[in-house]
Amino acid sequence: MYRPGNFNELPVVVKNLLIINGLLFLATVSLSNLGIDLVKIFGLHQFQSNDFRPHQLITHIFMHGSFTHLFFNMFALWMFGKILENIWGEKRFLIYYMITGIGAAFIHLLISQYQIISISNQIPELVSIAIEGKYNPSIPLSKKLTQLIITPTVGASGAVFGLLLAFGMLFPNALLYLYFAIPIKAKYFVIGYGILELYAGISNNPADNVAHFAHLGGMIFGYILIKYWKKNTTIY
Repeated sequence: MYRPGNFNELPVVVKNLLIINGLLFLATVSLSNLGIDLVKIFGLHQFQSNDFRPHQLITHIFMHGSFTHLFFNMFALWMFGKILENIWGEKRFLIYYMITGIGAAFIHLLISQYQIISISNQIPELVSIAIEGKYNPSIPLSKKLTQLIITPTVGASGAVFGLLLAFGMLFPNALLYLYFAIPIKAKYFVIGYGILELYAGISNNPADNVAHFAHLGGMIFGYILIKYWKKNTTIY
């Protein structure tokens, strides 16, 4: 049974994650002026891309595409993460955060690879030009394939959605406030958000650059991990 000690408003893992994400964002902005693209190096690329490297499965979690992207992810990390780390402790919290982040990447790659392979099987010759970042404007699927292959994925959103899922499971009746005004129980917020992400992912809006299935992946892996821990934990 987990018994938190004194509640820490900014526990050590959350604090260090906030610092690392912030520093990497500043480095990304600063080094871009020198022609160094950290998103290209640390963002998660598809296997077909010449820029794919295995370390990106981890490093992409600490990269963000804009200040707004960074702010909302870090706000959620602070809001939910501090509670979970105080309950679970540093080690378990970090394990959960990383597994949900990597799990989100796995689901995102799985869905993306399915789409890439589906298009490639229809028109094989599109792959070679997509890898070069080009597309055939006369073939509608060509642009989509190119976007899938060359666009890197960045952000802690998968892990953050894992934290949201954990909070909803541990504190289902806790009140959250939509737009800081509308109260809703955590369990309904999590379920509703999950349904919205599933709908957005299935809709596959070409103008939408959000990795919705990665968000769902973070929630799925979080659910599995929490159930596993619950099953394998002896309560004294």
